[in-house]
Amino acid sequence: MISTTTTFIVYILCMLIIGIVAARMTTSLNDYVLGGRSLGRFVTALSAGASDMSGWLLMGLPGALFVSGLSGAWIAIGLTVGSWCNWKFVAARLRSFTANASDALTLPDYFSARFCDRLRICSIISAIIILIFFVVYCASGMVSGARLFEQTFGLDYTNALLIGAVSTIFYVFIGGFLAVSWTDTVQASLMIFALILTPIVVIMDCGGWDIANELIAQSKPHMSDFLTGMTVIGFLSLVGWGLGYVGQPHILVRFMASGSVRGMGDARRISITWMALCLLGAVSIGYYGVAFAMKHPEVTVSNPEQIFIIVTQVLFNPWIAGILLSAILAAIMSTLSCQLLVASTTLTADFYRRWIRPTASQRELVWCGRAMLLLVAIIAYIIALDPNSGILKLVAYAWAGFGASFGPCVLLSVFWSRMTLPGALVGMSVGAATVIVWEIGAFWGLYSIVPGFLLSTLSIVVVSLLTYKPGNECEKLFKELEQKFWVEVKTK
Repeated sequence: MISTTTTFIVYILCMLIIGIVAARMTTSLNDYVLGGRSLGRFVTALSAGASDMSGWLLMGLPGALFVSGLSGAWIAIGLTVGSWCNWKFVAARLRSFTANASDALTLPDYFSARFCDRLRICSIISAIIILIFFVVYCASGMVSGARLFEQTFGLDYTNALLIGAVSTIFYVFIGGFLAVSWTDTVQASLMIFALILTPIVVIMDCGGWDIANELIAQSKPHMSDFLTGMTVIGFLSLVGWGLGYVGQPHILVRFMASGSVRGMGDARRISITWMALCLLGAVSIGYYGVAFAMKHPEVTVSNPEQIFIIVTQVLFNPWIAGILLSAILAAIMSTLSCQLLVASTTLTADFYRRWIRPTASQRELVWCGRAMLLLVAIIAYIIALDPNSGILKLVAYAWAGFGASFGPCVLLSVFWSRMTLPGALVGMSVGAATVIVWEIGAFWGLYSIVPGFLLSTLSIVVVSLLTYKPGNECEKLFKELEQKFWVEVKTK
């Protein structure tokens, strides 16, 4: 216990030091929100991956595989394909469009600039959507942290929740985007180390590949079948996760902060390689966790989402276990920190600066951002106080909300010149409403992102065609932005 505690304390202190260093370089709202658009391709790649892969990667996903077997791996496959498409087709264009469309710092800022929304209705609606779903998303990260401290140190849920939340909030509070991006790079490295090493050790402990597979077959024969119990709706629900990438503000903001358009290709290759290895490791831990449970009947796995923690505590030296368990904290902190930052800057840039204090100084805006961060964190903390909250369920709800609300809007905004402001407004609203209603009704068991994404896309296309006027202001702006994008692509 002492070794694990020491490892956690050292890790958290390192993150806080990075936050303090970043704070000395944060002097404006642009620095606090996007780090001055100065991220290199390596940091862009790993920070995008780490902000995406939260505690569900080491807890929710292995837990799902532990219960359902390889049929649950379709989530990982859908995510990998979706992430690659997001990097390949959206990343560079969004970086260029946001920088050249009034130097937009946030997604609501970009929508207002892109669709010439002088009343900023688009900005308000998108900001509301961000706040609604990010509060839920942040709550899922806090639940993950609480589960980690609860299982590792034997703390009660409430105290574990408080410790995990405070650990993350502090370094984001002082350091802003640079602190989040730099720590994400460290955390991504720690996560991939844990996810490669752990399944190898689990398989070796079971006696090798063949014996491990035999143990799984004895316990649950259906585990090795990718299509066991799979229906068309189930398949669409799992692979449909990939649709969400193009609408996640905490991932898109990494594209917006990249130092250049031309570096996106290298960043994509780094990020997708990292992601594929991490997802493969998480799937393997959940799958071979079944063999581990057969080999160690004395170990009780009461909560499948804690299989990684249990395996680590049983099979590794306490000092190594402490490092590996820190990877869970890294996954949690990397995503939660980015989500808190995006939510707080939305309140600051799109409400406070636009409607309350247009003349606010840069220093005032930075401190307002920090205050808004605390406000969002407190609301998320209250939601997370429910000890029965499921990590993957909370993540699924928020992921669908963003994917359906913003995904079609972002995608069409960088490719379709005829998209109009009414189309964007209706599309975002329909996407968000569909997810909320669908989650309540749970219609046919279909994951809400699938109907939400499709209905949002259809709404944007239909309304835009009905309201389109040849040569309108938005179309002219699109052509200017696209021309600048191609210039940036060709510029070394």
